[in-house]
Amino acid sequence: MAVRTYGLMGVDWEERVNFERLRTERLARIKKLLKESNMGALLCFDMNNIRYITATHIGTWAMDKLTRFSLLAQDDEPILWDFGSAARHHQIYCPWLGERSRAGISTQRGAMSPESGRAEDVARKIRVELEERGLLNEPLGVDVIELPVLFALQAEGIKIVDGQQVMQQARIIKTQDEITLLATACMMVDAAYDELYRAMKPGMRENECVGLVSKVLYDLGSEHVEGVNAISGERCSPHPHVYTDRALRPGDPAYFDILHSYNGYRTCYYRTFAIGSASPSQVDAYKKCRDILDTAINAIKPGVTTADIVKLWPKAEEFGFPNEEAAFALQYGHGVGLSIWEKPIFSRLVSLDHPEVIKEGMVFALETFWPASDGWSAARIEEQLIVTKNGCEVITRFPAEQLLVAGARYYTATGPLPTTRETQSNLNVQLNGNRPTGTPAGTSDARRA
Repeated sequence: MAVRTYGLMGVDWEERVNFERLRTERLARIKKLLKESNMGALLCFDMNNIRYITATHIGTWAMDKLTRFSLLAQDDEPILWDFGSAARHHQIYCPWLGERSRAGISTQRGAMSPESGRAEDVARKIRVELEERGLLNEPLGVDVIELPVLFALQAEGIKIVDGQQVMQQARIIKTQDEITLLATACMMVDAAYDELYRAMKPGMRENECVGLVSKVLYDLGSEHVEGVNAISGERCSPHPHVYTDRALRPGDPAYFDILHSYNGYRTCYYRTFAIGSASPSQVDAYKKCRDILDTAINAIKPGVTTADIVKLWPKAEEFGFPNEEAAFALQYGHGVGLSIWEKPIFSRLVSLDHPEVIKEGMVFALETFWPASDGWSAARIEEQLIVTKNGCEVITRFPAEQLLVAGARYYTATGPLPTTRETQSNLNVQLNGNRPTGTPAGTSDARRA
């Protein structure tokens, strides 16, 4: 084990996360890549990119507003325009920004009328900074943008190019402190899964599972529970990617994906359980799901490519889908950092023709899925890992090598009820070696049917 986790407080007697080093190393990395690019400056509206560059945050409510923006020019320090009084707050509490934290508001995703001139105001602010630095005629990289702001920048004579790729390249290799934060975020999900495993029982609803997980994470200090995918019973195949108020039933499979943020750093972490007992088809699906995941993990090391990994996974047609686009993200891998989907991407849809080289210091998740032969249940498992010098280290530690059964253990007159059994009791005659009265030895379920 090379990756450490610590307590969640700061202390004077042990170096844990060094936030000044985190800020400095992130900014140095994007500055270097910007210098090597053909862009004169980089304009960001994506909150994750803004945080990477400026080390500021104003709450997850702002993530989808595209209100804040930052400018990083060649050979210069970042400037941030933020939401009203947040700009003043940064001046007081973020000494690394000082007067470069300024008030500035975009269009609020079009909520402000075009006549208010907010898009033009953003463009003028950017033009002034570029002119002062002699960069007005250089390409301006932008990560994401509202169309009115794009048009306003172009009206100012600014050439816009794609800046998202340089940000993705900056974020693909994690620093020492980013790795610690990612492992700590996973530690918190370890605890959430333990509480969930102990709590699940027939009658508990998917939304209650989401609430329990969210409480555990927030109590531990999570900044944001981005989502908890809770899927159970007949909803397991095909994967719907959203939870409901469905109640768990005996014999249900149930799988979960827990996505949250600790100091900005995310998790994407699936686990599958059976409620009370699992059928043989569920056990088989889980074993297949685990096998294809382990095959991929065991192949990870610096120098191999995403294509090398996805070749180890089954084709879409092998598990019931017509093509890779239809099966997208079921056998999948993705970088994890300040957002849950970063470079590198592992998918038969794109990786075979456009492979990316795996490098030491990358942090990503690998996730697999397998439908059971019963036609309705399935298994889903995901591990986050860090690429090391000679291989990788898994940082998601809640047990997943075999299918876990949650809920009370039931007892019959002759002993515990088996945890591998069919939910329809009449189908357990052969499985458990018990025959109803009058059934000849050796009679199969198929013959009785």
